[in-house]
Amino acid sequence: MPERGGRRIAGAGRAPPRLRRRVAHVDLDTFFVSVERVRDPSLAGRPVLVGGAGGRGVVASASYESRRYGCRSAQPMAQALRLCPDAIVVPPHFDLYREASEAFHDILRGCSPLVEPAGLDEAYVDLTGIGAPGAEGSGERRAIAEACGRIRDELRLPVSACVAGSRTTAKVGSDRAKPDGLIVVEPGDDAAFLAPVAVRELPMVGPRMAEELAASGVRTIGELAALDRRWLQVRFGRVGAAVHDRARGLDPAPVRGGRRPARSVSREVTFGTDLLDRAALTRAIAQHAERVGRDLRADGRRARTITLKLRWSDFQTLTRSHTLERPTHSTRVLAAAGERLLDGVLAQRGRRGVRLVGLAASNLVGEELQLGFDDGDRAAAREEELDRALDAIRERHGDVAVTRGPPPGGDAGEADPARRRRPPPLAGPAGPT
Repeated sequence: MPERGGRRIAGAGRAPPRLRRRVAHVDLDTFFVSVERVRDPSLAGRPVLVGGAGGRGVVASASYESRRYGCRSAQPMAQALRLCPDAIVVPPHFDLYREASEAFHDILRGCSPLVEPAGLDEAYVDLTGIGAPGAEGSGERRAIAEACGRIRDELRLPVSACVAGSRTTAKVGSDRAKPDGLIVVEPGDDAAFLAPVAVRELPMVGPRMAEELAASGVRTIGELAALDRRWLQVRFGRVGAAVHDRARGLDPAPVRGGRRPARSVSREVTFGTDLLDRAALTRAIAQHAERVGRDLRADGRRARTITLKLRWSDFQTLTRSHTLERPTHSTRVLAAAGERLLDGVLAQRGRRGVRLVGLAASNLVGEELQLGFDDGDRAAAREEELDRALDAIRERHGDVAVTRGPPPGGDAGEADPARRRRPPPLAGPAGPT
């Protein structure tokens, strides 16, 4: 035992007691609907569907009143209205949703420096060590209850939360706390809390895995936790082992504070009527490229991979991707890559009615890019100067202040202004989204 002035110091040299990990998952209930009810209080208590009102619209959010009739998000609006003819359809106001989301996350950062956004309307909060020593459990409950109270009072939004020993348990618990509730799972009780819950509610367990587990007699998370880990790993690979840990309340993933940079930037649009015309599709791709390119430039990032998304009239969806030799944020390069991917799809599948088209830029890197002195690099530098000039004009005068035309001697399908012929279609793997 260490000594000081000839006296032995009790407890010196011992490691400090390890704090039990405590994590909260906080979720704004029916977020879009709730924001619309703040905007228009007359919607309170009535069945509300937020989304496109046309015959081809999709439900973005459904109130609890409309869910009783079978309405849900991602459902065709026409189907939702057949189920609930009295539902009120409200067009989305994304600017209001973003504003409310920022205020929501700011309130959570007031109770912990470690807040990880998981979307516009949800976040994980690390509450480990919150509260006075010796009062384990009381500080974290008070902190999250106060945050939820501020959200209800200041934003007038319903919110549900759960505090537990892991991210997984907290996520499952916040779902079960809805609507507008709070659940605190006491330290060490994660596995017991999860045990009676249906296995489908466990994150990482999709419909197919749930079906296979049900065929083996596994219907609850507790029954999943009782299975042999090696059997799950053989049956489902690494996912099986991870699911087994989470079923037992073990989830070492940390809460990462700060705003994580987006992994991709994308735009998509659903058309009022199915499109067969290639020119109309390329115009939509060009419009997406303008917005995606502007977002990349504003964030100081470039993309290596361009992905085209198409959805046919029968709702079948496919994607085509291509990785560029040099990362880009050029609007024209993005549009050209998307157009060539489209040509590849049309060549393989023929012309079919297209319901939706999207363009995504991923595999993102930083702004820095060393340009050389050949004609292609000079042309790329001029393109970037043009992009930034157009961005500045639109920022000041609006999107319709200026439009982009084809390059001299070419068309909007050219990936490089120095080229005069359209390159052959790009090859890329297809897959469902």
